[in-house]
Amino acid sequence: MKKIAIKKGQILQRAGELKTKVYKVESGLLRSYTIDTKGKEHVYQFAPENWIIADAVPATSSGELFIDCLEDAVVIELPKDFETLFQNAEKVARRFEVFQQRIIMLMSATASERYASFLETYPNIVQRVPQKMIASYLGITPEALSRIRKQKPKN
Repeated sequence: MKKIAIKKGQILQRAGELKTKVYKVESGLLRSYTIDTKGKEHVYQFAPENWIIADAVPATSSGELFIDCLEDAVVIELPKDFETLFQNAEKVARRFEVFQQRIIMLMSATASERYASFLETYPNIVQRVPQKMIASYLGITPEALSRIRKQKPKN
């Protein structure tokens, strides 16, 4: 385990890299995402303070996600092994819960319902993340997100 300072815009992991790590965010904001064959980014996760972010592939496989820094941050870099993960079992369990809810929402919820869920999951980052990234996370266009936000009371 080592603590590292990361500057805004720095990429911690690129898709295709081996020996991916697990990162526990102490301060700042990270995100993970993929880039499709057309060059479009698809946000998979945001990781604000006290969240864990990682690529789910085994440490011996090539990573599928990019992980970058949206704000200057301090993270603890953890090796990707079961012993380390079990030391952070509560955070890992919370991560799985969020992903399960997200998958269910993407399959069956309206865009407005997905946005409401986003606000519940990430209550403190809506002003810290560009609207186009939130739209990507929700699987909608920035214009659709703008319409939804106009219907919702400001948080």
